[in-house]
Amino acid sequence: MQLFRFANPEYLYLLLILPVLIALFIIDRLRSRNAIRRLGDSALVSRLMPELSRTRPVIKFILLLAGMSSLIIVLARPQYGSKLEEVRRQGVEVIIALDVSNSMLAADIQPDRLTRAKQAISRLVDNLSNDKIGLIVFAGDAYTQIPITTDYISAKMFLSTIGPDMVPKQGTAIGAAIKLASKSFTPGEGKSKAIIIITDGENHEDDPLTEAEEAAKAGIVIHAIGIGSSEGVPIALNAGGRNEYLKDQDGTTVITRLDEEILKKISVIGGGNYIRASSTSIGLDEIFRDIRKMDQSDLESTMYTEYDDQFRIFAALALIFLIAEIIIMDRKNRKLQNVRLFRFKI
Repeated sequence: MQLFRFANPEYLYLLLILPVLIALFIIDRLRSRNAIRRLGDSALVSRLMPELSRTRPVIKFILLLAGMSSLIIVLARPQYGSKLEEVRRQGVEVIIALDVSNSMLAADIQPDRLTRAKQAISRLVDNLSNDKIGLIVFAGDAYTQIPITTDYISAKMFLSTIGPDMVPKQGTAIGAAIKLASKSFTPGEGKSKAIIIITDGENHEDDPLTEAEEAAKAGIVIHAIGIGSSEGVPIALNAGGRNEYLKDQDGTTVITRLDEEILKKISVIGGGNYIRASSTSIGLDEIFRDIRKMDQSDLESTMYTEYDDQFRIFAALALIFLIAEIIIMDRKNRKLQNVRLFRFKI
């Protein structure tokens, strides 16, 4: 199967100049004809100016248009493709489950837990090439923020909008995040799949261990990153420019603590690693190095076509048309006036 395309199709817009030139040429011809008529009878004028030709300028203009059109096509680089090549992309599928509950606003990891996690994810996305990535946010429930994709630019764009106010229900439902992530991978056997949970581990909503067991049965590896301090810190809120702390219904300042035990159990059940984040390193790079050791699977295949330039024939035509336009004179040659190549009248 032969495929045709222009490598530089933007140059085809230059063809819009041709109708303008045609209009200008017609206007000029009409003015010239009216000027001759004002001189007197056309038959008499023809005898007075035997070298005058009405057809040659038209022929020259047609050749000029044909030459210009051919040159524009040369610039657009017409190409034929005849060879189809299938290129397979191998990698792993990774879904990051990011905790966006209010406790992630604690500043024991500077500037705060959530911002630091988003910065680490952004740097990770910058280093991806063939792998697919997805993002789930969770608090009291889990929501898909970025479906599994290789569109890293869109992933970074959506990442910047993430915050606690995007979820209607507060809390920390790690189990819901694992369950949703397990359903979000590309269907099919033999694919390497991993979940990375980034949270402070204060699970209040469900049983994440049961969901981790179900994910492990499906061949999904679960890693966990604990972010925060185990001693406990208040959650700073910037309200009207004043630094205030989050309080519960009784007016007591809420203290958030990292629950490492639950995260360690989840990573053991999921066959992955647990890393405690610090202000200098979240641990994503270390976990992703382990993920890279997983078997690389075929994620997708893309059909590419090899194209060959076909502009040479149009370059030759342009040369022929333009040379012919130069050779043909506007007026008749007295020595060749008996040779009538152009018999039609305008």
